Amino acid sequence: MKTKLFVIYGGKSVEHEISLRTAFTVLGSIDREKFEVYPVYITQEGAWCCSGVQREPRASINELAMEPEASSPPESMGSVLLRYMSGEGKKVVLPLLHGSNGEDGTIQGLMELLDIPYVGNGVLSAALTLDKAVSKGLLAQAGIRQTEHISFRLEQWGEESAMLLDQMEEALGYPCYVKPATLGSSIGISRCEDRDALIRGVELAFQFDRKLVVEREVAGREIQVAVMGNERPLASLPGEFIHRHRFFDFESKYMDKELVMSIPAELPEDVTSRIREYAVQAYRALCCSGLARVDFFLDAGGSIYLNEINALPGFTGTSMYPVMWERTNGTAYSELIEKLIDYAFMRHADKQTVQYAR
Repeated sequence: MKTKLFVIYGGKSVEHEISLRTAFTVLGSIDREKFEVYPVYITQEGAWCCSGVQREPRASINELAMEPEASSPPESMGSVLLRYMSGEGKKVVLPLLHGSNGEDGTIQGLMELLDIPYVGNGVLSAALTLDKAVSKGLLAQAGIRQTEHISFRLEQWGEESAMLLDQMEEALGYPCYVKPATLGSSIGISRCEDRDALIRGVELAFQFDRKLVVEREVAGREIQVAVMGNERPLASLPGEFIHRHRFFDFESKYMDKELVMSIPAELPEDVTSRIREYAVQAYRALCCSGLARVDFFLDAGGSIYLNEINALPGFTGTSMYPVMWERTNGTAYSELIEKLIDYAFMRHADKQTVQYAR
């Protein structure tokens, strides 16, 4: 009997469109001889939609959006859960929600309550990795080098902006980067070369989050490593995008047709080994499971700085994560999805051994 695979995408997030791109590629690659595929679309208002089994992949991304039967999130969610996800048989959830209300531990918590296996990180690691400020603190405790940074909240900015500006200029200098603490895909990020730009960058980032991280710029290369596994994670060969942009922003990542993947990245063997080791160390420090992409900076002097961990890296046709595994050990895209599903079942089975009553 086929496994029921519920692919959840969209979501109440500014990264909604990125989720659709990921879902389109994933849904087109799943082996329907092995899986009974149920696409579950969440609107930007948070309503859940499902029209049953999808026997053939959709022809375009636009066909992935659906109209909910009920407009309220509780009613629509309850309908989808009761009608499609409560039945008998082997089932697993593949969350492809990027950013808030999905990549942050919320959907993971729901699956835990429902006792349904799901792909990717658990509640704690999903929440930790999405919050750059919290994850940086934990990674520092683990002894992993990162660039200097400062974090603050909206209310602090409102009460003591002048002091924070002085603090950032003294500790970080220019150029520096302002980032929303809990977003990905470079949304709301600004590269700032003076105080006026820094103020504008802070005001922009606060449109997307209530907590920010401001970092000193590391001049050098951006190197990525794909990590996969539960208790014994594996790290891929490192890769990098070759591009002409000073700042690799949203448009650069998703609109630039001239981006070139370099996998494996051209690095000395010892640097490659250290970056792979640091990636696994960071993965374990944040209690990750299933998958993550770990991003680093490499400066001209050979120093390695961890940039961030992405607990749900992109799986689009131009995403680095699946290609790194293909170049590392020949794992094809569809095979990679199946491996991640296997890790989900293994983690769920392991949790069933935990005793919840005395």
